[in-house]
Amino acid sequence: MVSRIFSYICIVAIFLALPSTGRSNERAEKRFSLSRCIEIALRNSTSARKAENTLKLQGVDVLRNYGNFLPRLSTSVSYSPYTLSRAYAPDIPGTAITNIKTETKSVDLTLTTSLNLFNGFKDYASLQAALKKEDAAEYSLSRALQTIAFDVTQAYYQVLLNQELFAIARENLLLAQDQLTLTDRQFQIGLKSMVDRDQQQADAAESQLSVIKAETRMQKSKLELVRRMQIDPLTTFSLEPLDSLNSSLSRSPDPDALVELAYQKRSDLKGKELEVKASKWQVTQAKAALYPHLDVTFNFGSGGQSVDDLPYPPLSDQLSNSIGYSVALNLGWTIFDGFQTRYNIEVAKINRINLQYDYEDLKNNILIDLHEAAGEYKSALMQIETAKISLKAAKSAFDGIKRKSELGAVSFIELSAARATLFTARSNLSQATYNFALQKSVLDFSTGNIAIPSQPESGIPVK
Repeated sequence: MVSRIFSYICIVAIFLALPSTGRSNERAEKRFSLSRCIEIALRNSTSARKAENTLKLQGVDVLRNYGNFLPRLSTSVSYSPYTLSRAYAPDIPGTAITNIKTETKSVDLTLTTSLNLFNGFKDYASLQAALKKEDAAEYSLSRALQTIAFDVTQAYYQVLLNQELFAIARENLLLAQDQLTLTDRQFQIGLKSMVDRDQQQADAAESQLSVIKAETRMQKSKLELVRRMQIDPLTTFSLEPLDSLNSSLSRSPDPDALVELAYQKRSDLKGKELEVKASKWQVTQAKAALYPHLDVTFNFGSGGQSVDDLPYPPLSDQLSNSIGYSVALNLGWTIFDGFQTRYNIEVAKINRINLQYDYEDLKNNILIDLHEAAGEYKSALMQIETAKISLKAAKSAFDGIKRKSELGAVSFIELSAARATLFTARSNLSQATYNFALQKSVLDFSTGNIAIPSQPESGIPVK
């Protein structure tokens, strides 16, 4: 009896636990907006962290170069508690040589400071180069954040598109299954042949395969979004739809205005320009070795020792009474260093030339990319209008053929072709809509105008 009651209690506990498990799964599912996905990616991205670390390092380098204008300061203290030395010496001149043992302890204190007065403007050039590099690193960080936001936006759009194509494929499957049911009934009463029924079954199976492929693409695109966000791959989430995909459909971008905007706003272009300026200062820095360098040095020192059997004052008195100072001007000029200076100068010059090439190439690439993106934008805009017209015609044709098919007035081939055309038209409209949104994002990214959570979004220049 007791075992039976225990069994009943276990069964009731299991049934009570099942609903709570379902609710916990529902709570585990997260819902992300586009801005939220971008924020998560910016927080987790290693490329953003690397860019931040580079910026921090450049800030430390600027501080280091400021320190070159300050005097160097060093100190040393030496204390020897016991020193034993042995030497041969005569006790009294003209007498025999004897071995003398001496035991001592000593203290030495030295303080040295030096300041460079002139080194061919090396320190000044190094500071200017470091300042330019720090600004360039800041622009590189900004561009890295924009790149992350753009990549996440692309992945986000792709997930939404694949979800919509998956829904369209499922609706197409339902139409095929409904048509199969109708065809089977018509076959039972003799309105359709066995060939028509078999063809409809094959068509329904093909639609089922299309649903499976669409679901696979959707899951793959979700994993790509997870990859960019760098979150747990097992995270269950859904995405908020975008309400403004078709906004600004009447806008026609002006490529020339876009190029001018990109030249003003592209942070990577500004960073390249600053790197070129920094390389010019590095040439000056390398040339500094051709000039003499002048330093001023100040030394402060004191010391004392205590020798057994000799009446030396205490070490503390010796330190205070043996203080010495010295000031020196040191002038140095390297006459010949095995052509090392010439090599350093040529390396700096070639680096400057290569950076100038990179800057010019980037400007040309921006111009080409924006003209291509503007053309793709216009094409995507026209593609939407064409897809809408095609969808309207395909839906009208399918409705008409479907009514005739219900009366047995058209063949299976005509009905299947009309439904396939409708499915293709709906898919094309969805793809065209998201392609347009993506092309707008491409224009924003190419002009350096892409929105990230900390920056306001602005529009596209138009004619």
